Amino acid sequence: MIEMGYSIDWRREFTTIVPGYQKFIEWQITTLKENGRIIQGSHPVGWCPVDQNPVSQHDTMGDVEPKIDDKNYLVKFSFGEFIFPITTLRPETIFGVTNLWANPNVTYKKATVDNETWIVSEECVHKIEFFEKQVKVIGDISGSEIIGKYATNHDGREIPILPAEFVDPGMGTGLVMSVPAHAPKDYQALMDLKAKNYELALKIEPIPIIATEGYGIIPAKDICEKLGVSDQSDEKLEEATKELYLKEFTDGKLNEKCDEFDNEKVQFGRDKVRVWLQENNRLDKFPVLENAPVHCRCGAECVVKVLNNQWFLNYGDEEWKELARKCFDEMNILPNNIRAEFKEVIDWLHERACARQQGLGTKLPWDKDWIVESLSDSVIYMAYYTISRFVNDGTVNPENLTRELFDYILLDKGDISLAASTSKLTEEIISTMKKEFQYFYPVDSRHSGRDLVQNHLSFFVLNHVAIFERKYWPREIVVNGSVMMDGAKMSKSMGNIIPLRTAIRDHGADPIRLAIISSAELLQDADFNMESVSGIQNKLEALLEECSKIKMGEIVNLEAEDRWILSKMQSMIFQVTEAVEKMRLREALHNILFTFESDLSWYNKRVGSKGRTSISGILHKINSARVTMLSPFAPHIAEEMWERLGHSDLVSKTRWPEYSEENLDATSIQAEELLKSTIDDITNILKVTKITPQKIVIYVNSDSFKLAVYRKILGIMVGGQNNMGIVMKELIADPETTEAKKMPDYIQKVIKDLHSESEEIKQMKLKSHKFDEKEFLSNELSAIGKKEFGVDIQVYSESDSDIYDPKGKARHARPFKPAILIE
Repeated sequence: MIEMGYSIDWRREFTTIVPGYQKFIEWQITTLKENGRIIQGSHPVGWCPVDQNPVSQHDTMGDVEPKIDDKNYLVKFSFGEFIFPITTLRPETIFGVTNLWANPNVTYKKATVDNETWIVSEECVHKIEFFEKQVKVIGDISGSEIIGKYATNHDGREIPILPAEFVDPGMGTGLVMSVPAHAPKDYQALMDLKAKNYELALKIEPIPIIATEGYGIIPAKDICEKLGVSDQSDEKLEEATKELYLKEFTDGKLNEKCDEFDNEKVQFGRDKVRVWLQENNRLDKFPVLENAPVHCRCGAECVVKVLNNQWFLNYGDEEWKELARKCFDEMNILPNNIRAEFKEVIDWLHERACARQQGLGTKLPWDKDWIVESLSDSVIYMAYYTISRFVNDGTVNPENLTRELFDYILLDKGDISLAASTSKLTEEIISTMKKEFQYFYPVDSRHSGRDLVQNHLSFFVLNHVAIFERKYWPREIVVNGSVMMDGAKMSKSMGNIIPLRTAIRDHGADPIRLAIISSAELLQDADFNMESVSGIQNKLEALLEECSKIKMGEIVNLEAEDRWILSKMQSMIFQVTEAVEKMRLREALHNILFTFESDLSWYNKRVGSKGRTSISGILHKINSARVTMLSPFAPHIAEEMWERLGHSDLVSKTRWPEYSEENLDATSIQAEELLKSTIDDITNILKVTKITPQKIVIYVNSDSFKLAVYRKILGIMVGGQNNMGIVMKELIADPETTEAKKMPDYIQKVIKDLHSESEEIKQMKLKSHKFDEKEFLSNELSAIGKKEFGVDIQVYSESDSDIYDPKGKARHARPFKPAILIE
């Protein structure tokens, strides 16, 4: 990191297992518990069956956060002395079950589960062993043995068990309940069996239990026919299922077949049916990993485990969530479109295990059998940075870090005398520590990857609002993408990883830094490749060489191109500063190194056409500003450039250039753009006509009404409108431009002219009211025109009495768009 040029205060370095930090974590976790944020109970967690620990994103291969769906339930059907438990997300559909599906090719297990005997797949047995249930396999039964037999529903109805090879033994319990009126897959599977004249299937008719506007009595039939589903293997069934499930949940109502739940909206009735089934011992929870398979770093496939007497951070508490939402509302989130992801995370977050029984970390102060897990102990660590330097330099020992000391410094609780008496530190040292914390807090900006939005960054906010006063809540979060290598994710197995130290040795730190920054904006993945490193290296070396040639000098007797390039420098300072403040670093760097380079190229062409050589003072001023702004991006070579420019101090200690609107000459910018566009228009005409010019004549607009219309259209377009109809209405509504209705072709051309210009140029034109096109072009076009085209260029106003206009071109001149004659 030192070799990469990072400006880090190494006095504050620590790890999460040093004694001082463990004292801090003890204080943090105790404060959370006393504030009611930590609870003990049973809850499903992602679990490694080998390591015997809860797992989160940092514990898994590929950094995958295990997502637990705890809205998955087991509905129980009787089968003699056995139970068929069936998983479902829609317990209310129990009233519409017509049959069960079993796979005839699967050998199911008979297993005692607490005080019941279940028939489930072998894979299901493995899952429920982690649900804190007493599980014992007592025998096997083949799927073919149960096909054709009957199970009993909650209401005593007997329902047949039909064959279905689509039933996956690894999903749920390996058995599926069929609701063909409301589940497109069930409906189509039933139709397929009927088509084969399967006797039991022929007797089954769908039982409609949900009425939904826009659908008939059998909604599953309607949507299958609407989408043209052919059979149960048709991929369109996924679309049909999603569409119907959502529509029934939001708009559906349960009907009279649902007994006491008749006329209940599905979105409310679902929970009521769930509670009713649970009270009648017909339903149990069956939490699953919705993003399975997830693998622990040890290689084992993770499961869901229901932990008893586990310690949890109660992230599901609505009052806590609301505090976090307030913080996010007040924070700056970059890029802003990631804000919705944070909102979504806060909405779905629930209890999270905050302790484990193995591994490194800090023991829970009140329960030494547990260790604070690795995400829970790294969410407010930045507060400890303000204290760690005192521990690291020996001013404070870990034993001095008492609860009362942390309370006083970080929470403004208690008084300094109490903190001093418990910590055995002097009040002077404690005051210094408190000032240090107050200087750095709140956190100005927290930077991290997008993959941490769903955990670390959200926990960062939740823990801050749970512990600190509002004035210490974080101010900003910046989220960035990852770094790819030649378009592919970096991986040891792919052999596309370059050790950072090796890359620095071979290419230098600055080209690597800039190659990463220039390849993507914040949320995008940066595509690192050696070609871009080489290109940037060449660019930096060229700029270094340029700085070597520039000497300090006075800036006197400014000409048009000088005023323009100094104004463009002000624009660059404004744009780069704004981009940096909004963390659009790629844009900022592109402005410094490339966009402004084209401006300098034009400037050099202009001064070269005039034979000017005394421009060192201007180039020195411009490049000093560029190097200063380049310094945070490429600190090493920027210092070398700074020295070559003749400065004796360090550029890293120089103030960032300040934008000065007074030094931005809007007239110069629009004038130079007129000159450039005129040169471009002449060049394009010559390319098309392929003639060698003997004479070039330029005609500029002098019609005050055309200019008034132009400026009116300019104002309308800067305001955000460029529709011809709207522009025309506004022109006609203005007494000064109402006659513009007679010149629609002119208006259309002006809109096209302005549409092709940058917002910056339009703004400059709006600011500048008086500009003599003829005077400027007469003075400035001759030198560069002669050099570019080899002939003298004449400039006329369309109203000049001595005008040379054999082809009547002058009448076509528009403001900032001269007419051109080439002979």
